Amino acid sequence: MSNQTLIADAELGTDRKLIKSYLIGFFLSVILAVAAFAIVEQHILTGESLYFALAAFALAQLFVQVVFFLRLNANTEDDKWNLISFLFTILIIMIVVTGSLWIMYNLNYFMMH
Repeated sequence: MSNQTLIADAELGTDRKLIKSYLIGFFLSVILAVAAFAIVEQHILTGESLYFALAAFALAQLFVQVVFFLRLNANTEDDKWNLISFLFTILIIMIVVTGSLWIMYNLNYFMMH
């Protein structure tokens, strides 16, 4: 067996793993999206429980897309740094969103009193 054949077989195996990962991620994303749509459309949940369920589906969707499509699963040293920078970005976004909501709540509270 030549060296080129071994390299081609290794690349084909990697491509199959990559395609399998993308397909798993795609089907999980579709299932989560359909489930979220169904609980809203069929009025399965109402009120605060609906909001919590939709937030849970959104977080699950985020997790699926980060792992299966962005491939941030910390297998190698480079992946660990990518994961750390992604988590830092999420932290900054959460600080900005939380601070904005806090400011808007306080403005609403003090404008009404």
